[in-house]
Amino acid sequence: MDIAHFLFGVFGNATALFLFLAPTITFRRIVRRKSTEQFSGIPYVMTLLNCLLSAWYGLPFVSKNNILVSTINGTGAVIEIIYVLIFLLFAPKKEKAKIFGLFMLVLTVFAAVALVSLLAFHGNARKIFCGFAATIFSIIMYASPLSIMRMVIKTKSVEFMPFFLSLFVFLCGTSWFVFGLLGRDPFVAVPNGFGCGLGTMQLILYFIYHKKGEPEKPSAANGSVEMGQEKPLEGTKMANGNGALVEQV
Repeated sequence: MDIAHFLFGVFGNATALFLFLAPTITFRRIVRRKSTEQFSGIPYVMTLLNCLLSAWYGLPFVSKNNILVSTINGTGAVIEIIYVLIFLLFAPKKEKAKIFGLFMLVLTVFAAVALVSLLAFHGNARKIFCGFAATIFSIIMYASPLSIMRMVIKTKSVEFMPFFLSLFVFLCGTSWFVFGLLGRDPFVAVPNGFGCGLGTMQLILYFIYHKKGEPEKPSAANGSVEMGQEKPLEGTKMANGNGALVEQV
């Protein structure tokens, strides 16, 4: 069981790394055009918080046998910080102030969770406290593509829900779900079981609609390879009611 636990953790690291690197296409465009255009920086900041909390939870003095959770989420945190810094560099003044404020809030929340867990909790109580914090934001991160799934059903088009991104959401969620089950850790199994289910739903929708016509295309401002990262243009009503958090990991 220990070998299987380790192997699923390694596979989870590989699939999660793909998801963390998926936005590089968007950021190459931002750097090339020296503008964030209509892209939102909020998903990257919120994913950063999830990575920080999950990496902290996986450390040996918080929870045992979860070092692979720390390695990938620590890597993800570094990647997300790079994304946020690039976004801040090229964002307009108003957007820059908003994202910088949110970035500072995320760092403050993480620091507070880490300090409270070290100073106020010990043993299993520390694991439970940090586990709940990490689980909440993991579920939020996995739930973010729900608005895109709604758009797929409404438009009968998978244009803005790429197959490989949906596949890796499924593979990532499944591998960490099994990892959590083998390690008997509900704080790993529960949010990733949720991610596995959502990934399955995305794949089902893809196979239902990928060969169908596209009678109703959403505004170009809504879509990107990252499943709808862009914000609506000023004065434009969004056809699908996208939420702010629409990224995948």
